[in-house]
Amino acid sequence: MAELKVAIAGAGGRMGAANIRAVAAAKGLQLHAAISGLRLHSAFDRPDTAAIGKDAGSYAGIEPLGVLITDDIEAALAGAEAIIDFTAPAASVALAERAAKAGLVHVIGTTGCTAEDDAAIAQSAGNGARIVKSGNFSLGVNLLAGLVKKAASVLGEDFDIEILEMHHNKKVDAPSGTALMLGDAAAKGRGIDLNQHSARGRDGLTGARHRGDIGFAALRGGTVIGEHTVIFAGDAERVELTHRADSRTIFANGAARAALWAASQPAGLYTMADVLGFND
Repeated sequence: MAELKVAIAGAGGRMGAANIRAVAAAKGLQLHAAISGLRLHSAFDRPDTAAIGKDAGSYAGIEPLGVLITDDIEAALAGAEAIIDFTAPAASVALAERAAKAGLVHVIGTTGCTAEDDAAIAQSAGNGARIVKSGNFSLGVNLLAGLVKKAASVLGEDFDIEILEMHHNKKVDAPSGTALMLGDAAAKGRGIDLNQHSARGRDGLTGARHRGDIGFAALRGGTVIGEHTVIFAGDAERVELTHRADSRTIFANGAARAALWAASQPAGLYTMADVLGFND
């Protein structure tokens, strides 16, 4: 069986480098292109990046792969069969449109998307792209989301739900995509709309906590890759479910797995839970 030809978007970043390493190591995948400095609908991931022109493998800290990092999106996607994309919302929306036109697999790990961004990505999935979008691609976090959904269903509103997350000091969005993913799992467990029961950024005289709310708190500092704790606080007892990421490799390996899985699926919008069979 021929290897799936993958283009890595955002190749000049830390997550891009992890994705390059994961694709190079994965059976069934071939690194076809590495893109940085994207200029799509005025979306920039790392303009004028120093990575452009470098060998993707060498830049990612492994053996040379004979693929140079480029900012020429047209050349990079020519002949590609899949895109792995951890960039910025506007770039992901534009890449999804291109994936739809060419019938590509598009794995999206971008966080910070608005409702409008998500709607545009869903439309591209309806127009022919095979899109896997997730707030987190690790096996552990997706298992955690399933546990959170179950716990929220069983414990009910007698237990307050608070989600605490911490990331490195370079992260630009809050709450994290993973925190929102866990919040959505909790909301689904209770049969409620997260947008209608979300409490964020408490400050000053906020009054008592609203029963049924799902609270979020975001910490930023140092080089923390990602830590998430979902707290179920009841009367005289507390349950805490925690995931700690020690390497970006877990996300990259999940994205590579998602690309392989999506290659055999019909056009549509999927999540990592679909890839892992958690929705069966």
